[in-house]
Amino acid sequence: MRFGITILPEYRWSEAAPRWRRAEELGFDHAWTYDHLTWSGLQDSPWYGTTPTLTAAALVTSAVKLGTFVTSPNFRHPLTLTRDILALDDVSNGRFLCGVGSGGGIDTTIQGGEELSPRQKVDRFEEFVVLLDKLLTTDGVDFKGEYFETRNGRTLPGCVQQPRVPFVMAANGPRSLRLATRYGAGWVTTGVKSPDFDTWFASVADLSHRLDDVLAAQDDGADQDGGAGQRGYSSSFDRYLALDSARFSLSSVDAFEDVVGRAAELGFTDVITHWPRAEGVYAGSEDVLEAVAAEVIPRWRWRGPRPG
Repeated sequence: MRFGITILPEYRWSEAAPRWRRAEELGFDHAWTYDHLTWSGLQDSPWYGTTPTLTAAALVTSAVKLGTFVTSPNFRHPLTLTRDILALDDVSNGRFLCGVGSGGGIDTTIQGGEELSPRQKVDRFEEFVVLLDKLLTTDGVDFKGEYFETRNGRTLPGCVQQPRVPFVMAANGPRSLRLATRYGAGWVTTGVKSPDFDTWFASVADLSHRLDDVLAAQDDGADQDGGAGQRGYSSSFDRYLALDSARFSLSSVDAFEDVVGRAAELGFTDVITHWPRAEGVYAGSEDVLEAVAAEVIPRWRWRGPRPG
């Protein structure tokens, strides 16, 4: 099991920098921040840009991976995003993870325009991912879709990580899950929103089993066509669970270890919590965070499926 932590981009850098450094010192494998113009949970709070935040985080750390949780087509164009990704991958010396999703929340309409239907959001997401993949692996891209266009999109010098920065893809529906296994190095889920922990975790289990079915179908297809189909992801495709959707996992050491154990049983390779805040959403004690890092993470580091 690998462990991640999300640090919301709400702090002035003088307050944020010690948190990013401490995340690495505590032994977290990856650290994330939200990629929103504003977030429904903290609309009245300060909020800073994702790319500058992660760039600064890369300069005060040396080993922990850094990621967007998650980037979406709500306000990102694949070509301009590509430039940010190339810079983050370079500044971090190949430590950047690009979390991507179809997009939701206030960002959907904050810049105007009509809200898309669920089908349209998936259509746009697929186009976004296909073009982003092409831009990160090819220089000089001509593309014209329903939602995005590039004309000789230049993307030199390419990624530090080859063939490109890994995508960790948020997906719940059948089409999105297939897209995630086709283009992603991993899948991330927050489950289906519910205030009841057991109901929420049942949704996580259901989504995990759906992913199992998609992976099994792809492996069967590869076997049937002599290996020309999708690569066999079943043993190497990473699975990330955001732990804090129904209850804050760092409410206590026992609560954290309980949900980590449940995630491991479902085959998750990675879990992500949030840095405790003083009040409101994700309110908690940094003492619990320190205890989890000292006691729980070492116990679970390689329990469950070992990363490929």
